Amino acid sequence: MLLELTGRAAEQRAVDGFAAEAESSSLLQIAVVHGPPGAGKTALAVDAAHRLGQRFPHGCVFLDLRGMDAEPLTPGRAAHRLLRSFNVDERQIPADADDKLSLYHSLLRDRTVLLVLDNASSEAQVRPLLASSPGTMVLVTSRNTLAGLDARHRLALDLLPPRESVALLRAVAGERVAAEPEAASRVAELCGGMPLALLIAGNRLASRPQWTVEHLATQLADERRRLSLLKAGDLQVRTAFETSYHQLSPSAATLFRRLALVPGPDTSVELAAVVAGEHAEEALEELADASLLGVSGTPGRYRRHDLLRVFAAERLELDEDPAVVRELSTRLRHSLLAVATAAARSFDHDTPPAHTDPLPDKESAGRWLSMELEHWRGALRSAVRLGEHERVLELAQAMHWYSDMHGVGELWREVFRAGADAARALGNARDTVEQLNYLAWAQYALCGQPREALVSHEQAAAIEVDDTITQAWTWYYGSAILRRNGEPHRAVELGRRSVALFEKAGYAIGENLALSLLGLMLHSAGQLDEAVEVQRRSVAQHRAADGGEELLSMMLIRLATSLAATGDVCGALTLLDEAESLFAKHGTTAGVARVRHNRGLVLMDAGRLVEAREQLLSALDEARLSDHRIEILVRLADLADVAGDTAQARELRVRALAECDRYDTPAVRGMAAKLAVALG
Repeated sequence: MLLELTGRAAEQRAVDGFAAEAESSSLLQIAVVHGPPGAGKTALAVDAAHRLGQRFPHGCVFLDLRGMDAEPLTPGRAAHRLLRSFNVDERQIPADADDKLSLYHSLLRDRTVLLVLDNASSEAQVRPLLASSPGTMVLVTSRNTLAGLDARHRLALDLLPPRESVALLRAVAGERVAAEPEAASRVAELCGGMPLALLIAGNRLASRPQWTVEHLATQLADERRRLSLLKAGDLQVRTAFETSYHQLSPSAATLFRRLALVPGPDTSVELAAVVAGEHAEEALEELADASLLGVSGTPGRYRRHDLLRVFAAERLELDEDPAVVRELSTRLRHSLLAVATAAARSFDHDTPPAHTDPLPDKESAGRWLSMELEHWRGALRSAVRLGEHERVLELAQAMHWYSDMHGVGELWREVFRAGADAARALGNARDTVEQLNYLAWAQYALCGQPREALVSHEQAAAIEVDDTITQAWTWYYGSAILRRNGEPHRAVELGRRSVALFEKAGYAIGENLALSLLGLMLHSAGQLDEAVEVQRRSVAQHRAADGGEELLSMMLIRLATSLAATGDVCGALTLLDEAESLFAKHGTTAGVARVRHNRGLVLMDAGRLVEAREQLLSALDEARLSDHRIEILVRLADLADVAGDTAQARELRVRALAECDRYDTPAVRGMAAKLAVALG
């Protein structure tokens, strides 16, 4: 088997299936294999020719149509070569192109063959060469999708996934790749899963036995050198890309290189229009047809291959005026930050948002923030680097309520640290305290870093601000940090201080949240009766004020937990049912998972083990807070023990112990010690 076909077993089976169908069909079978430069289309076609030609009575005919050349074969010249492959004497081949095609068709009508037309440029080049005899199969390969061909089968040859990429690298470079698995994975990633790039990388290693795989990975990590390094003899990744690039229309070529400015791995029509204007959609479709973009599973979105992004950045530098590039980059960055800020404000519980296009409602705002995460995060990083403090702070402030139920800890740690730094740079004490509070929350609640959170809290508490609400939030977050650090009684003290300040300021949302959190602190301190009392008060006041349903759901979960601890299982389950319905109404999957996690604990303690396991399993993948996954895994292991499944119990405890390495709270450290003992 050709080395290039390592990892292509599924595609080979698909082509085998096409051939089997052609053998039993009375109709012409046309199969189109398309994909980006360097994906291995020709290798697949050559393999098919060698393996499958004998299944056709008159064998296989293979023709390179030279579709990427400056002058691809015309149908007449192609017919001439095909006639010669049928052993037609040169003197019997007509001079006229149409006559050549007529003779070719008349001869092919009496033959049943596998006709491989490799490297086609367009439908117009291929159509005159299509066979008409039953049982014949025509296999066409092209960088273009050839959507205009009436093909029975289509096979998109995408780039290789990580495991298969490493396998191809190993097949070329040998067993030394297995000795450096991490470096090999990095090389495969830097090659973007492209078989041509992996072949070249493998050949470089094979021809330089003194190199380590780590050395090659370090070289390839430099984007400005990567394409220059990916060449071996006459194999060059850059040359393969340039051939396709120079065949694009001017508008598509412009968009292709300008997409290098888009921060994330994919793009939408709207983002493309920011850098390329109103005809962006047509240009995107041309790039997709040329396999220079992949089509996403989401309509209107297009995926970028990483090496093609690097090549696009090169072309942007070579082919565009630097002043134009700076203006486009600024326009895109500011557009992303502005839309992200407006979208996040849709979740603001304090100020009702003014919805406008392109985000007419909260649901569309949430979809945009999720889908464009890598783009607005990349824009934020650029704004931080360029010192755009006002824009950075504005976005970080807007994200407060959205972050409550969406996104991961690393994201919010980055966003709120950037916000705090921007507020400091602007000399705004109140905003600095606010952002440090949010940073502390991300650190203790989502990242399992209560000691780092305590440092952020102490920095916030040390800044004097004449703002009661900001002070109240400082004690609110400080209370939660102390609880995570194993100081429940001090946490209660700060919680009471927070409630009093919110009440003094007349800020109802803050007061109700602080009451709910105080109940959690009291629960941790063993004061269950008062915990239930203050949590009931928080829920009642929030309902009376017609506060946000997602905030109410959080209060209901806390109250349910305390009720269950007092023995009121029915009351707890009723509240959890209401909380789940409200979270589901708003599409808050993390909230639904949190409800199911807590319901699983309540059911388990009540002896309803089958139901408990179902709830915990459904919560596991979406568990968001730092120590919740650990607790779920440990409880599931306990349930496996009860069921007598010791193997599963051990597997779950191993996973829980591995999860413990990610967090540094007293509770997690204690759990890690217990797990280590249980696992021997």
